[in-house]
Amino acid sequence: MLSLKRAAAAMRDADVGYALAGGFAAYAHGAAVSTHDVDFVVRPQDVGAALGALVDAGMPHLESPENWLEKATDGEHVIDLIHTPSGRPVDAALLGRTHEMPVGAVFMPVLHATDLVIMRLLAFTETACDFSGFLHVCRALREQVDWRRVAAETADSPYAHAFLTLLARLNVIEGGDP
Repeated sequence: MLSLKRAAAAMRDADVGYALAGGFAAYAHGAAVSTHDVDFVVRPQDVGAALGALVDAGMPHLESPENWLEKATDGEHVIDLIHTPSGRPVDAALLGRTHEMPVGAVFMPVLHATDLVIMRLLAFTETACDFSGFLHVCRALREQVDWRRVAAETADSPYAHAFLTLLARLNVIEGGDP
């Protein structure tokens, strides 16, 4: 949690637009605490400034082969700066839907629960479609999510469709076709 707070403070102090994403954003919305790396979203044009802020705060850049994020480290913790999740560039509209929320007693912008679910569902692929962990997250966030918007924005993904069908069959969300 300390690395999360240090990274958020560094970007805030550098006046970089960002939002907490991933497991820690789900935690901020009421899911179980994350044990994974720390994910932030930033606009593609702000990646350099965000990475610079982290480096200036003592978090070295970690080379990454992926072209949709940059990484920094804080000791043994990895900080991901995601700018193009699932081929969809982060934009002002996404950042505009964030909520200022306390995370470890520090207020920071956190992705809206609906955007968090959309982002995760679009990341499922043929080789990465283990739904088990995300089922628990969706149970915790279900009342905060606009499920119609999720279904509309993920309609082209067969993995998202399967996941939403599973949620409906488990009565996590309203029944029927997602």
